Amino acid sequence: MKITFGGNPLTLIGTQVKVGDNAKSFTLLKNDLSVAKLEDYKGKIKVLNIVPSLDTGVCDAQTRRFNAELNDREDVVVITISNDLPFAQARWCGNAGLPNAITLSAHKDEVFGTDYGVLIKELRLLSRTVLVLDKNNVVTYVDYVHEGTDHPDYESALKHLAV
Repeated sequence: MKITFGGNPLTLIGTQVKVGDNAKSFTLLKNDLSVAKLEDYKGKIKVLNIVPSLDTGVCDAQTRRFNAELNDREDVVVITISNDLPFAQARWCGNAGLPNAITLSAHKDEVFGTDYGVLIKELRLLSRTVLVLDKNNVVTYVDYVHEGTDHPDYESALKHLAV
């Protein structure tokens, strides 16, 4: 799939997931360099908040918004995933005043990016994407943002999560 970033065409590597797919397991790094797996969030609805870098304005705003909107939902966990180093993610959480935000790093290898179809070939960053997985890890919502500098469709994602 082609996306753009600042109007410049880029290529996503991997297979995009679709509603109804079973989400692939992943192994990513937490801020303390320990391993996190999809299975660690068993029994919760998962919002995979995938961003190019937390050090950009749109990614920062996107991550803050999903965490603020869903903070009180005990059945939902927001998992922000980027290729930022775990140390940078930890710094962002502290600076953002969100010490409990879950940020996972996919910097170690390209497996997550290709498994979820979000790896930008030309930049080795992840594309802006929002995925919702149900408690059984079935994909129930997908938003691959076509222009990397645009915000995702917050209202659709949040409406999808409304109970």
